[in-house]
Amino acid sequence: MVETNLRNISFSPPDIKSGEIEEVIKAMKSGWITTGPKTKELEKRIAHFVDVNKAVCLNSATASMELTLRILGVGPGDEVITSAYTYTATASVIEHVGAKIVLVDTAPDSFEMDYSKLSDAITEKTKVIVPVDIAGKMCDYDTIYEVVNKRKNLFKPNNEFQKVFNRVIVMTDAAHAFGSERKGIMCGQAADFTCFSFHAVKNFTTAEGGAVVWNNNNIDDEWLYNQFMLYSLHGQSKDALAKTQKGAWEYDIIYPAYKCNMTDIMASIGLVQLDRYESLLERRKEIIMMYDTTLKPLGLQSLVHYGYDFASSGHLYMIRIPEINESQRNRIIIKMAESGIACNVHYKPLPLLTAYKLLGFNIKDFPNAHSQYINEITLPLHTLLSDEDVRYIVENLKRVINEVKSVN
Repeated sequence: MVETNLRNISFSPPDIKSGEIEEVIKAMKSGWITTGPKTKELEKRIAHFVDVNKAVCLNSATASMELTLRILGVGPGDEVITSAYTYTATASVIEHVGAKIVLVDTAPDSFEMDYSKLSDAITEKTKVIVPVDIAGKMCDYDTIYEVVNKRKNLFKPNNEFQKVFNRVIVMTDAAHAFGSERKGIMCGQAADFTCFSFHAVKNFTTAEGGAVVWNNNNIDDEWLYNQFMLYSLHGQSKDALAKTQKGAWEYDIIYPAYKCNMTDIMASIGLVQLDRYESLLERRKEIIMMYDTTLKPLGLQSLVHYGYDFASSGHLYMIRIPEINESQRNRIIIKMAESGIACNVHYKPLPLLTAYKLLGFNIKDFPNAHSQYINEITLPLHTLLSDEDVRYIVENLKRVINEVKSVN
Protein backbone atom coordinates (compact mmCIF):
# COMPACT_ATOMS: atom_id res chain seq x y z
CA MET A 1 0.00 0.00 0.00
CA VAL A 2 1.30 3.47 -0.86
CA GLU A 3 1.67 5.78 2.14
CA THR A 4 -0.59 8.75 1.44
CA ASN A 5 0.54 10.98 4.30
CA LEU A 6 4.28 10.51 3.83
CA ARG A 7 6.31 13.31 5.40
CA ASN A 8 9.69 14.62 4.33
CA ILE A 9 11.72 15.07 7.50
CA SER A 10 15.30 16.22 7.03
CA PHE A 11 17.98 15.19 9.49
CA SER A 12 19.34 18.59 10.55
CA PRO A 13 18.48 21.58 8.33
CA PRO A 14 19.58 25.07 9.42
CA ASP A 15 16.95 27.19 11.18
CA ILE A 16 17.30 30.45 9.25
CA LYS A 17 14.66 33.15 9.57
CA SER A 18 14.18 36.59 7.99
CA GLY A 19 16.35 38.23 10.65
CA GLU A 20 19.47 36.33 9.57
CA ILE A 21 18.74 37.08 5.91
CA GLU A 22 18.27 40.79 6.57
CA GLU A 23 21.51 40.98 8.56
CA VAL A 24 23.44 39.32 5.72
CA ILE A 25 21.97 41.81 3.26
CA LYS A 26 23.12 44.65 5.52
CA ALA A 27 26.63 43.24 5.52
CA MET A 28 26.66 42.88 1.73
CA LYS A 29 25.40 46.43 1.25
CA SER A 30 27.95 47.80 3.71
CA GLY A 31 30.81 47.04 1.35
CA TRP A 32 32.53 44.96 4.05
CA ILE A 33 31.97 41.24 3.55
CA THR A 34 35.18 39.61 4.75
CA THR A 35 36.59 39.71 8.30
CA GLY A 36 35.53 43.04 9.74
CA PRO A 37 33.32 44.76 12.30
CA LYS A 38 30.61 42.09 12.41
CA THR A 39 33.14 39.31 13.03
CA LYS A 40 34.69 41.33 15.84
CA GLU A 41 31.24 41.96 17.33
CA LEU A 42 30.37 38.27 17.19
CA GLU A 43 33.63 37.40 18.96
CA LYS A 44 32.76 39.78 21.79
CA ARG A 45 29.24 38.44 22.09
CA ILE A 46 30.38 34.79 22.10
CA ALA A 47 32.92 35.59 24.85
CA HIS A 48 30.13 37.24 26.84
CA PHE A 49 27.76 34.31 26.27
CA VAL A 50 30.36 31.78 27.45
CA ASP A 51 31.61 34.17 30.16
CA VAL A 52 35.27 34.18 29.17
CA ASN A 53 37.61 37.05 28.35
CA LYS A 54 38.15 36.42 24.64
CA ALA A 55 36.82 34.43 21.70
CA VAL A 56 38.29 33.99 18.22
CA CYS A 57 35.96 33.29 15.30
CA LEU A 58 37.40 31.16 12.49
CA ASN A 59 36.06 29.26 9.49
CA SER A 60 35.55 25.94 11.33
CA ALA A 61 36.01 24.04 14.56
CA THR A 62 38.68 22.07 12.72
CA ALA A 63 40.70 25.23 12.13
CA SER A 64 40.14 26.22 15.76
CA MET A 65 41.62 22.94 16.98
CA GLU A 66 44.53 22.88 14.54
CA LEU A 67 45.58 26.47 15.17
CA THR A 68 45.39 25.88 18.92
CA LEU A 69 47.73 22.90 18.61
CA ARG A 70 50.10 24.91 16.42
CA ILE A 71 50.14 27.91 18.73
CA LEU A 72 50.86 25.56 21.62
CA GLY A 73 53.85 24.28 19.64
CA VAL A 74 52.59 20.71 19.33
CA GLY A 75 54.33 18.82 16.53
CA PRO A 76 56.53 15.86 15.57
CA GLY A 77 57.64 13.78 18.54
CA ASP A 78 54.59 14.78 20.59
CA GLU A 79 51.49 12.76 21.41
CA VAL A 80 47.88 13.92 21.61
CA ILE A 81 45.15 11.77 23.17
CA THR A 82 41.53 11.67 22.05
CA SER A 83 38.54 9.35 21.93
CA ALA A 84 38.15 6.54 19.42
CA TYR A 85 34.46 7.50 19.19
CA THR A 86 34.40 10.80 17.33
CA TYR A 87 34.38 12.39 13.90
CA THR A 88 37.65 12.41 11.97
CA ALA A 89 38.23 16.16 12.46
CA THR A 90 39.09 15.59 16.13
CA ALA A 91 42.01 13.35 15.23
CA SER A 92 42.98 14.62 11.78
CA VAL A 93 44.24 17.91 13.21
CA ILE A 94 46.70 15.92 15.33
CA GLU A 95 48.03 14.31 12.15
CA HIS A 96 48.16 17.72 10.43
CA VAL A 97 50.60 19.12 12.99
CA GLY A 98 52.77 16.00 12.83
CA ALA A 99 52.02 14.64 16.30
CA LYS A 100 51.09 11.05 17.10
CA ILE A 101 47.38 10.25 17.52
CA VAL A 102 46.67 8.22 20.68
CA LEU A 103 43.13 6.83 20.86
CA VAL A 104 41.33 5.76 24.04
CA ASP A 105 38.32 3.44 24.00
CA THR A 106 34.97 4.58 25.37
CA ALA A 107 33.79 3.38 28.75
CA PRO A 108 31.36 0.43 28.64
CA ASP A 109 27.89 1.53 27.47
CA SER A 110 29.09 5.11 27.12
CA PHE A 111 29.90 7.52 24.30
CA GLU A 112 32.58 9.19 26.47
CA MET A 113 36.23 8.28 26.72
CA ASP A 114 37.05 5.67 29.38
CA TYR A 115 38.72 7.87 31.99
CA SER A 116 40.07 4.83 33.82
CA LYS A 117 42.25 4.17 30.75
CA LEU A 118 43.27 7.79 30.25
CA SER A 119 46.02 7.76 32.87
CA ASP A 120 47.84 4.85 31.21
CA ALA A 121 47.70 6.63 27.85
CA ILE A 122 49.65 9.64 29.18
CA THR A 123 53.40 9.48 28.59
CA GLU A 124 56.31 11.92 28.67
CA LYS A 125 55.44 12.77 25.07
CA THR A 126 51.81 13.68 25.78
CA LYS A 127 51.12 17.37 25.29
CA VAL A 128 47.33 17.60 24.87
CA ILE A 129 44.15 15.64 25.62
CA VAL A 130 41.13 16.27 23.38
CA PRO A 131 37.88 15.25 25.11
CA VAL A 132 34.76 15.19 22.92
CA ASP A 133 31.52 16.73 24.18
CA ILE A 134 29.51 14.39 21.99
CA ALA A 135 25.87 15.27 21.19
CA GLY A 136 26.27 18.46 23.22
CA LYS A 137 26.83 16.83 26.63
CA MET A 138 29.91 18.02 28.48
CA CYS A 139 32.46 15.44 29.57
CA ASP A 140 33.49 14.81 33.18
CA TYR A 141 36.18 17.47 33.44
CA ASP A 142 36.69 16.98 37.17
CA THR A 143 37.89 13.45 36.47
CA ILE A 144 39.92 14.51 33.42
CA TYR A 145 41.84 17.11 35.42
CA GLU A 146 42.26 14.72 38.30
CA VAL A 147 43.99 12.30 35.92
CA VAL A 148 46.03 15.09 34.32
CA ASN A 149 47.28 16.41 37.66
CA LYS A 150 48.18 12.93 38.91
CA ARG A 151 50.41 12.50 35.84
CA LYS A 152 51.80 16.03 36.02
CA ASN A 153 55.29 14.75 36.82
CA LEU A 154 55.55 13.26 33.31
CA PHE A 155 54.91 16.54 31.49
CA LYS A 156 57.88 17.94 29.60
CA PRO A 157 57.14 21.38 28.11
CA ASN A 158 58.64 22.18 24.71
CA ASN A 159 58.32 25.95 24.95
CA GLU A 160 57.46 28.88 27.20
CA PHE A 161 53.75 28.72 26.42
CA GLN A 162 53.52 25.09 27.49
CA LYS A 163 55.35 26.02 30.70
CA VAL A 164 52.42 28.30 31.58
CA PHE A 165 50.32 25.15 32.06
CA ASN A 166 53.08 22.88 33.38
CA ARG A 167 50.86 19.84 32.76
CA VAL A 168 49.08 18.15 29.89
CA ILE A 169 46.76 20.69 28.25
CA VAL A 170 43.03 20.01 27.80
CA MET A 171 41.58 21.17 24.48
CA THR A 172 37.95 20.18 24.03
CA ASP A 173 36.26 19.32 20.77
CA ALA A 174 32.99 21.02 21.67
CA ALA A 175 31.71 21.12 18.10
CA HIS A 176 28.30 19.97 19.39
CA ALA A 177 28.21 21.71 22.75
CA PHE A 178 27.83 25.49 22.39
CA GLY A 179 25.48 26.51 25.20
CA SER A 180 25.78 23.40 27.35
CA GLU A 181 26.74 23.46 31.02
CA ARG A 182 27.82 21.16 33.84
CA LYS A 183 27.98 21.84 37.56
CA GLY A 184 27.26 25.52 36.97
CA ILE A 185 30.10 25.87 34.47
CA MET A 186 29.45 26.81 30.87
CA CYS A 187 31.01 24.84 28.05
CA GLY A 188 34.02 26.97 27.24
CA GLN A 189 35.00 27.48 30.88
CA ALA A 190 35.90 23.92 31.85
CA ALA A 191 38.80 23.14 29.51
CA ASP A 192 41.97 25.11 28.84
CA PHE A 193 40.79 25.58 25.26
CA THR A 194 37.33 24.90 23.85
CA CYS A 195 36.58 24.71 20.14
CA PHE A 196 33.04 25.16 18.81
CA SER A 197 31.54 24.43 15.40
CA PHE A 198 29.01 26.69 13.69
CA HIS A 199 28.55 24.46 10.65
CA ALA A 200 25.16 24.41 8.93
CA VAL A 201 23.95 21.33 10.86
CA LYS A 202 24.85 22.73 14.28
CA ASN A 203 22.42 24.28 16.79
CA PHE A 204 23.99 27.68 16.24
CA THR A 205 25.19 28.29 12.70
CA THR A 206 27.13 30.75 10.59
CA ALA A 207 26.81 28.37 7.57
CA GLU A 208 30.44 27.35 8.01
CA GLY A 209 32.47 28.61 10.92
CA GLY A 210 33.68 27.98 14.42
CA ALA A 211 35.31 29.61 17.41
CA VAL A 212 37.90 28.96 20.07
CA VAL A 213 37.83 30.26 23.65
CA TRP A 214 40.24 29.69 26.51
CA ASN A 215 40.16 29.71 30.28
CA ASN A 216 43.44 30.15 32.09
CA ASN A 217 44.22 33.08 34.35
CA ASN A 218 47.92 32.88 33.54
CA ILE A 219 47.43 33.50 29.81
CA ASP A 220 48.04 36.93 28.31
CA ASP A 221 44.70 37.24 26.50
CA GLU A 222 45.79 39.96 24.07
CA TRP A 223 48.95 38.09 23.11
CA LEU A 224 47.05 34.86 22.51
CA TYR A 225 44.27 36.59 20.56
CA ASN A 226 46.91 38.18 18.32
CA GLN A 227 48.52 34.78 17.79
CA PHE A 228 45.22 33.43 16.47
CA MET A 229 44.91 36.47 14.21
CA LEU A 230 48.41 35.89 12.83
CA TYR A 231 47.95 32.16 12.33
CA SER A 232 44.54 32.55 10.67
CA LEU A 233 45.51 35.37 8.27
CA HIS A 234 48.78 34.30 6.63
CA GLY A 235 50.85 35.57 9.56
CA GLN A 236 50.05 39.12 8.49
CA SER A 237 50.72 41.76 11.14
CA LYS A 238 47.55 43.71 10.25
CA ASP A 239 44.17 42.39 9.23
CA ALA A 240 42.22 43.98 6.39
CA LEU A 241 40.17 46.08 8.78
CA ALA A 242 43.26 47.60 10.39
CA LYS A 243 44.77 48.31 6.96
CA THR A 244 41.78 50.48 6.02
CA GLN A 245 42.80 53.14 8.53
CA LYS A 246 44.26 56.24 6.90
CA GLY A 247 47.84 55.69 5.78
CA ALA A 248 47.95 52.24 7.41
CA TRP A 249 48.61 50.13 4.33
CA GLU A 250 51.96 48.74 5.45
CA TYR A 251 52.16 45.31 7.04
CA ASP A 252 54.63 42.51 7.72
CA ILE A 253 54.43 38.72 7.52
CA ILE A 254 55.52 37.44 10.91
CA TYR A 255 55.03 33.75 10.13
CA PRO A 256 54.15 31.90 6.89
CA ALA A 257 50.79 30.83 8.29
CA TYR A 258 47.31 29.81 7.21
CA LYS A 259 44.02 31.22 5.88
CA CYS A 260 41.00 30.28 7.97
CA ASN A 261 39.31 33.50 9.06
CA MET A 262 35.56 34.03 9.46
CA THR A 263 33.84 36.55 7.17
CA ASP A 264 31.38 39.28 8.11
CA ILE A 265 28.73 37.56 5.99
CA MET A 266 29.09 34.47 8.18
CA ALA A 267 29.20 36.55 11.36
CA SER A 268 25.99 38.35 10.33
CA ILE A 269 24.12 35.05 10.48
CA GLY A 270 25.66 34.29 13.86
CA LEU A 271 24.72 37.63 15.41
CA VAL A 272 21.02 36.99 14.80
CA GLN A 273 21.31 33.30 15.71
CA LEU A 274 22.76 34.37 19.06
CA ASP A 275 19.75 36.63 19.67
CA ARG A 276 17.52 33.57 19.17
CA TYR A 277 19.74 30.96 20.78
CA GLU A 278 18.10 30.58 24.19
CA SER A 279 14.76 29.85 22.53
CA LEU A 280 16.42 27.40 20.12
CA LEU A 281 17.96 25.51 23.04
CA GLU A 282 14.60 25.42 24.81
CA ARG A 283 12.85 23.98 21.74
CA ARG A 284 15.50 21.28 21.44
CA LYS A 285 14.89 20.36 25.06
CA GLU A 286 11.15 20.06 24.42
CA ILE A 287 11.79 17.70 21.51
CA ILE A 288 14.23 15.59 23.52
CA MET A 289 11.71 15.26 26.34
CA MET A 290 9.07 14.10 23.84
CA TYR A 291 11.47 11.49 22.49
CA ASP A 292 12.47 10.35 25.98
CA THR A 293 8.88 10.00 27.15
CA THR A 294 7.85 7.80 24.23
CA LEU A 295 11.00 5.82 23.46
CA LYS A 296 12.51 4.90 26.82
CA PRO A 297 9.49 2.74 27.83
CA LEU A 298 10.26 0.66 24.72
CA GLY A 299 13.63 -0.31 26.16
CA LEU A 300 15.64 1.90 23.80
CA GLN A 301 18.76 3.41 25.31
CA SER A 302 19.42 7.11 24.73
CA LEU A 303 22.12 9.53 25.74
CA VAL A 304 20.95 11.46 28.81
CA HIS A 305 20.91 15.17 27.98
CA TYR A 306 19.66 16.69 31.24
CA GLY A 307 20.26 16.03 34.92
CA TYR A 308 20.34 17.80 38.26
CA ASP A 309 23.79 19.29 37.60
CA PHE A 310 24.11 19.34 33.81
CA ALA A 311 22.29 20.50 30.70
CA SER A 312 23.28 19.48 27.20
CA SER A 313 22.97 21.75 24.17
CA GLY A 314 20.72 19.01 22.78
CA HIS A 315 22.58 18.67 19.52
CA LEU A 316 21.97 14.99 18.70
CA TYR A 317 19.39 12.43 19.81
CA MET A 318 21.44 9.23 19.85
CA ILE A 319 19.71 5.95 20.64
CA ARG A 320 20.88 2.36 20.87
CA ILE A 321 18.53 -0.47 20.05
CA PRO A 322 19.24 -3.57 22.17
CA GLU A 323 19.56 -6.98 20.55
CA ILE A 324 20.11 -5.83 16.97
CA ASN A 325 23.24 -6.13 14.87
CA GLU A 326 24.86 -3.69 12.48
CA SER A 327 23.04 -5.07 9.45
CA GLN A 328 19.66 -4.71 11.16
CA ARG A 329 20.55 -1.18 12.24
CA ASN A 330 21.31 -0.27 8.64
CA ARG A 331 18.01 -1.76 7.44
CA ILE A 332 16.15 0.30 10.03
CA ILE A 333 17.75 3.47 8.66
CA ILE A 334 16.76 2.51 5.11
CA LYS A 335 13.18 1.78 6.11
CA MET A 336 12.95 5.07 8.01
CA ALA A 337 14.15 6.84 4.86
CA GLU A 338 11.41 5.08 2.88
CA SER A 339 8.96 6.69 5.32
CA GLY A 340 10.48 10.10 4.59
CA ILE A 341 12.61 10.26 7.76
CA ALA A 342 16.34 10.93 7.47
CA CYS A 343 18.35 9.24 10.23
CA ASN A 344 22.09 9.01 10.75
CA VAL A 345 24.82 7.23 12.71
CA HIS A 346 27.16 9.04 15.13
CA TYR A 347 29.83 7.84 14.77
CA LYS A 348 31.74 5.18 12.97
CA PRO A 349 34.67 4.71 15.38
CA LEU A 350 37.91 6.01 13.89
CA PRO A 351 39.62 2.57 13.77
CA LEU A 352 36.93 1.40 11.32
CA LEU A 353 37.94 4.07 8.79
CA THR A 354 40.56 3.42 6.12
CA ALA A 355 42.73 6.41 7.03
CA TYR A 356 43.08 5.25 10.62
CA LYS A 357 43.56 1.61 9.69
CA LEU A 358 46.51 2.80 7.61
CA LEU A 359 47.85 4.55 10.71
CA GLY A 360 47.84 1.18 12.48
CA PHE A 361 44.62 1.30 14.50
CA ASN A 362 42.54 -1.87 14.86
CA ILE A 363 38.92 -1.85 16.01
CA LYS A 364 39.61 -5.00 18.07
CA ASP A 365 41.52 -2.75 20.47
CA PHE A 366 38.41 -0.62 21.02
CA PRO A 367 35.63 -3.10 21.83
CA ASN A 368 33.45 -0.66 23.77
CA ALA A 369 33.43 1.92 20.98
CA HIS A 370 32.57 -0.80 18.49
CA SER A 371 29.74 -2.03 20.71
CA GLN A 372 28.32 1.50 20.93
CA TYR A 373 28.40 1.88 17.17
CA ILE A 374 26.80 -1.30 15.86
CA ASN A 375 23.30 -0.57 17.19
CA GLU A 376 23.35 3.26 17.30
CA ILE A 377 20.89 5.41 15.34
CA THR A 378 20.61 9.17 15.50
CA LEU A 379 17.09 10.53 15.04
CA PRO A 380 16.28 13.94 13.55
CA LEU A 381 16.61 16.70 16.15
CA HIS A 382 16.24 20.30 15.05
CA THR A 383 14.09 23.33 15.73
CA LEU A 384 12.10 23.05 12.51
CA LEU A 385 10.48 19.85 13.76
CA SER A 386 6.84 20.14 14.83
CA ASP A 387 5.32 18.05 17.62
CA GLU A 388 3.47 16.15 14.88
CA ASP A 389 6.79 15.43 13.17
CA VAL A 390 8.20 13.97 16.38
CA ARG A 391 5.15 11.74 16.84
CA TYR A 392 5.44 10.62 13.20
CA ILE A 393 9.12 9.73 13.72
CA VAL A 394 8.37 7.74 16.88
CA GLU A 395 5.44 5.85 15.37
CA ASN A 396 7.46 4.86 12.33
CA LEU A 397 10.49 3.90 14.41
CA LYS A 398 8.36 1.52 16.50
CA ARG A 399 6.92 -0.06 13.36
CA VAL A 400 10.25 -0.36 11.57
CA ILE A 401 12.07 -1.89 14.56
CA ASN A 402 9.36 -4.54 14.87
CA GLU A 403 9.47 -5.27 11.13
CA VAL A 404 13.25 -5.66 11.07
CA LYS A 405 13.35 -7.80 14.21
CA SER A 406 10.56 -10.06 12.93
CA VAL A 407 12.55 -10.94 9.80
CA ASN A 408 15.32 -12.50 11.87
